[in-house]
Amino acid sequence: MRLKPILLVLLLGACAWQSSAQPALESSGNYLLNGAYYMRQVLYYFSVETGALADTVNIQGTITFTGSGTYTFTGSTLASTTSPVKVETFTTTGSYTISASGEGYINAVDPTFSGYRVVGMVSNGIFIGSEGGGNGFSDLFVAVPIASAANPMATNATLSGAYTVAYMDPTFPGDALFTMTADGQGNIGSVSVNGYTGTSATAATQSLSGVTYSFTNGAAAVKFGGTRNTSTLVAGDELLYVSPDGNFIFGGNYSGYDMFVGVRSATSPPTNFNGLYYQAGLDLNESTDLDSFVPLNSYYGAFQALSGKIIGHRNMSNVSPMRYQNLSSLLVYGGASDFTYSDSYTLNSDGSSDDTDFNQHYLFRSDGTIRLGYGIGPFLSINVALQAPAFSGSGVYLSPVGMVNAASSAPFTAQLSPGEFLTLYGTGLASTAATASLPFPTMFNGVQVFINQIAAPIYYLSPTQISVVVPYLTVPNSAADIYVVNNGATSNLVTQFTGLTSVGVFTNNPVGGLGYAAALHPDFSVISPSSPAQIGEIVAVYLAGMGAVRPPVMDGTPASSSQLSYTTSTPLVFLLDASGNYLQAPVAFSGLAPGFAGLYQINFTVPSGLVSGNATLEIIGQDSDTFQALLPLSTGGQ
Repeated sequence: MRLKPILLVLLLGACAWQSSAQPALESSGNYLLNGAYYMRQVLYYFSVETGALADTVNIQGTITFTGSGTYTFTGSTLASTTSPVKVETFTTTGSYTISASGEGYINAVDPTFSGYRVVGMVSNGIFIGSEGGGNGFSDLFVAVPIASAANPMATNATLSGAYTVAYMDPTFPGDALFTMTADGQGNIGSVSVNGYTGTSATAATQSLSGVTYSFTNGAAAVKFGGTRNTSTLVAGDELLYVSPDGNFIFGGNYSGYDMFVGVRSATSPPTNFNGLYYQAGLDLNESTDLDSFVPLNSYYGAFQALSGKIIGHRNMSNVSPMRYQNLSSLLVYGGASDFTYSDSYTLNSDGSSDDTDFNQHYLFRSDGTIRLGYGIGPFLSINVALQAPAFSGSGVYLSPVGMVNAASSAPFTAQLSPGEFLTLYGTGLASTAATASLPFPTMFNGVQVFINQIAAPIYYLSPTQISVVVPYLTVPNSAADIYVVNNGATSNLVTQFTGLTSVGVFTNNPVGGLGYAAALHPDFSVISPSSPAQIGEIVAVYLAGMGAVRPPVMDGTPASSSQLSYTTSTPLVFLLDASGNYLQAPVAFSGLAPGFAGLYQINFTVPSGLVSGNATLEIIGQDSDTFQALLPLSTGGQ
């Protein structure tokens, strides 16, 4: 069965926010990492055969960046499989690349991991990231400057006031949250810890007393006292590093495999939690209902906070399920790693928030520029998010963070794919607003967009926004160079990682990716709350970013209605209803929507067993997964 798409203008008009190879990003942001930094990286190998951690590694020390793409590291490594287990010191050199956005990568610090790299983000001098390449391990990497001209090397006086700390140790396993108040003279005193261990869904409390700290060469030894056992998660001595402004702390045990991140405590809702944030974290699913899956995963990415809503992206290191049930399908499909999602949040009066979808509790810096999270057991986790800097430029200017999926509004950290509808933001991009007719031209009103030197078909342009179809010759698993030429004036260059797919569902909402999916009944009428999809009905949903098709079509030309162009692989479709039922929907067709350029269509049957109401739609492509759009359902009396 083939349904006729009729909503393209509506979809693309409502998509925007208002305003292998080793991929190579542009390196104009290398200066963002400059000077000596303290760093800590923890890595975890999970064995599918044994269902347990097979190896853990702790790397920490001083990494000195030149500001021009090279670094020197002096520090130590500790590996659980080394016999005997001991700390080994070493010195090495390496390279890094940071783009104008702050996204980039640091080639492996430990030569043992030669060929790997940590991919992540820089904001306010702090680097957070993970390996992010699906190489069999999960990790978290944090680095902060040791000192600056305005803020000399940290001493006991630097650590002063109340800090809220998120803590995680996958080897225990457990996570925790606590507040500690330092007096600037080496004393912390009493600390009350709330945390989860193992498979428990009940929080345990732990009381510590006589906690002290002492700085040497800009790093502190925090003495929590006691020893680790089944009832005490935080114990012993922890190394602590602090940002030059004293607002951010991180660290872990010198002889262990834990990680903590902390921020000056807020006592009221953050004043400025909105806009774009960079994020990284670790997830460990200890729930027994998913014990047949690989439960450990790390990620980096970004999210956009929008007045109680979030549009987010995570590039996940392993194809393993996340904390909640709807993502367990990732392992079934065996390839997805680029995950986009929608979420919601409510700020509590004490400056915290709770997230039932991700089973996390979040804390903020008072101005909203830093958010930390830890998991509610048995879904253990640690998350750190940094508000992105502001970007602006003169002339024809592309924002380094202004590349988003036209359907889902997935942030720029999400991969770009051949055939994707892509929206670019900036200033001076065109003289007036205009919409092109089919076939989409590669020069429109004197404007061209080049993606890896190939002119992209243009659907829409304005002085601040251009929507294009990514050329099908764009190489996956690499990086794309993007720039605009406006009547002879060339913009700055921006880059984005590429993949096979970048699945996003169009929605009938001013903010793409939120709200109800753009979907049709078999009679071509729009699916809506007043006209919901029925159990057993074959519906059509419209998307961007499903990748290559067979037979292929020319860039910017409409797909044929007489010879359908199918996606090279059939996606998986799942629906999660309000009662928690999570069911797979049989796919009847996946390909380009006939008569349109850059618009994909999936026809699937609504499975029985779902309840009436809004169901969240999950679609998994070859290497990407979207869990954002809603589909209203009715059981029709069943």
